[in-house]
Amino acid sequence: MKSRIKISGITALLSFILTGTVAAQIGKPFIHDPSTIMECEGKYYTFGTGGGGLISEDGWTWNGGAVRPGGGAAPDAMKIGDRYLVVYGATGGGLGGGHNGRILTMWNKTLDPQSPDFKYTEAILVAQSDGIEDNDAIDPGLLLDPTDGRLWCCYGTYFGFIRLIELDPKTGKRMEGNKAIDIAIDCEATDLEYRDGWYYLLGTHGTCCDGANSTYNIVVGRSRNVTGPYLDNMGRDMLTGGGKMVLAAGGRVMGPGHFGRVILEDGVEKMSCHFEADLDQSGRSTLGIRPLLWKNGWPVAGENIKEGTYEIESERRGYALELVVDFVRMAGGMRGFGRNANEPIKPVPSQELADVIDTWPTGNIGVRIGDYMTRPHQKWTITAAPDSSGYLGAPYYKIVIAGTERALAATADAEVITVPEFTGAPEQLWRIDQLTDGTYRIMPKVVPNSDKKLALISIGDSTPTLAEFDMSSDNSKWNFRAH
Repeated sequence: MKSRIKISGITALLSFILTGTVAAQIGKPFIHDPSTIMECEGKYYTFGTGGGGLISEDGWTWNGGAVRPGGGAAPDAMKIGDRYLVVYGATGGGLGGGHNGRILTMWNKTLDPQSPDFKYTEAILVAQSDGIEDNDAIDPGLLLDPTDGRLWCCYGTYFGFIRLIELDPKTGKRMEGNKAIDIAIDCEATDLEYRDGWYYLLGTHGTCCDGANSTYNIVVGRSRNVTGPYLDNMGRDMLTGGGKMVLAAGGRVMGPGHFGRVILEDGVEKMSCHFEADLDQSGRSTLGIRPLLWKNGWPVAGENIKEGTYEIESERRGYALELVVDFVRMAGGMRGFGRNANEPIKPVPSQELADVIDTWPTGNIGVRIGDYMTRPHQKWTITAAPDSSGYLGAPYYKIVIAGTERALAATADAEVITVPEFTGAPEQLWRIDQLTDGTYRIMPKVVPNSDKKLALISIGDSTPTLAEFDMSSDNSKWNFRAH
């Protein structure tokens, strides 16, 4: 269970999801019960059950190396001021037998184990259970309330209630005299989030720790008050087993649990979890990172774009990104009226690349936006770039005209063109983020001779360029349609 963190720096379009490769995190992303993903000194960190954790240079390739003392299970972490607070369950959930659990906190100035400042403070006990009461003190999650600066910790499993306590954000200790509040049942690995006047309680429902047979899934309720009641979309209280689905098993990954939220910037959010079993990774428990969408005020797990061929459609008007080439009329394209209704029906073949490519220039070709007619100069094949580099939760992508190596590229003038061949140059690599409203942002990895972070923008119905991203403008948003 994880807590919200902001790192400096909706469903409406899921129709594009077809068969294709969905790349998982690469490296050795093996972890169970991951904490919120934290950024520290240019690297990403997450901790897991058992005391270790993962480190990533770019958010895409993950390997072991993160250090957390104390062992135990299901930690969470967040940055408060210039320090990092880590919370974990020392026992419980069958660790050491029974449900006599303990929740502890500790601080560190850095998460980098190679830093001279790397040193955890002594652990502080903030909650416990005796194995008899209706609660198991394990699986903690943190929320620093952005409205008033108060620090909250939720914890618990299927054994009894999910409980909420208040901590001191300066010391990590439990606030003096604070009494635990019951806020949910029938879930575990809970997390608290705040957004637009609502508090969200995300819980992991189902069974864990049985590999591909685990039934874990992530559900949510919301409240106007941090202490509840937390109701789902049908008005069911999570104290009576309510919860709206956020993410379930799909494809080759089973049992998502332990939700975490990462806010990259306005309109760009990610969610983390673990999958109980990744069938492409020997059925091991692995780190998962997905786009996080918001539909009608509810969190929804998004999808990284799958490899395939698409129309790249501007949200501005619905026109398509295309090459600036002469229009080639289709053979057999007779007028649609005044024809003999009794004449034989013969399919008209679609226009193919071979029909038109000889009319295209051989050098660089510009791009524009126009009416989509399923023509070869409007079809783009998107694949993960072969160098395996990436950003948080996804690889950089190669975008070429289908059937060719003609690649979309950024120019030093902050414009977009296509070049005859993909070389893997940074200006030919593209970051594709699904936004919180379900549309997409498309950004070059590098704009030559510039340190600005620019995105593909429609500045007119027919004119694409590179400019600063604006979540409030449809000029900045794109869709991917498979035809």
